[in-house]
Amino acid sequence: MTLERLVLWRHGETSYNLAGRIQGHLDTELTEAGQEQARKAAPVVAEYAPDVLVCSDLRRAQDTAAALTEITGLQPRLDKRLRETHLGEWQGLSGAEVEMGWPGAMLTWRQNPEWAPPGGESRVEVSERAVEVVEELDQQYSGTALLCAHGGLIIGLTAKLLGLPHELWPSLGGVANCHWVVLIRRAGTGRKWVLNAYNAGVQS
Repeated sequence: MTLERLVLWRHGETSYNLAGRIQGHLDTELTEAGQEQARKAAPVVAEYAPDVLVCSDLRRAQDTAAALTEITGLQPRLDKRLRETHLGEWQGLSGAEVEMGWPGAMLTWRQNPEWAPPGGESRVEVSERAVEVVEELDQQYSGTALLCAHGGLIIGLTAKLLGLPHELWPSLGGVANCHWVVLIRRAGTGRKWVLNAYNAGVQS
């Protein structure tokens, strides 16, 4: 079996997103706006007719995926490998606080996917654990897989699956709350992943 399509769906807005604080592995909840984002996006995401739904075990992803389950009945499989990047000592801090404590480090982290914050993991490391999930699904399904996860992980996983060299990873823009990325396999590409949509979403 081989997957034909992969949909990577970011969770809705959280209180930390709203406050501009770094979450990483912190288990934050959706705001009311985030819950509404999930409800609006779910019918559109459902049109991809996923055969399997795999979700990060962090609450913000689970609560977003629940909006899709309510429509489709598709039950999520939880996988901690889909957690957001562990950002070590930066977790819970604002960007300004990180800059104060580690001048210039935020820019380094954004520009170099091999660099990790103190006590945390790099985006390359995140992509390697996430791609394991995709490879396992590839052996089990032949249609569409939907992963409900986190912005940093989605960027890293997309770059990894597209085979981008590390120096080009920063060229991928961010993925907004409750937006998604779609990768497909086309005939004649040697079963390689091709980007079909990036940061797609529902008009608010």
